[in-house]
Amino acid sequence: MSFLDIFALIVMAILLAVSIWLVVLLGSMPGAIALKRGHPQAEAIKALGWIGIITLGVSWFVAIVWAYSIPKGKGPDDLALEGRIKALESQLEQLQGKEDRS
Repeated sequence: MSFLDIFALIVMAILLAVSIWLVVLLGSMPGAIALKRGHPQAEAIKALGWIGIITLGVSWFVAIVWAYSIPKGKGPDDLALEGRIKALESQLEQLQGKEDRS
């Protein structure tokens, strides 16, 4: 084997290793984003990300968008708003009870 043959094999091995690393990185990216953001469906997003990489389809892009989305009713602002609504409803009931007694 000549020097150029060995050099070509080394370059091909490096390209193969980088390709495998890139596939693993892209496949795990949606799941990692979802876990980092505390998404309740992180496992499903992780599975969809891998399915998208394996099938070379658009589902990988759907998984990325899904990982960045916030489900309704699950955010901290929604919980604070729900608590505020309950407090206002109880105040309203107290005021209506005072009007009925008058």
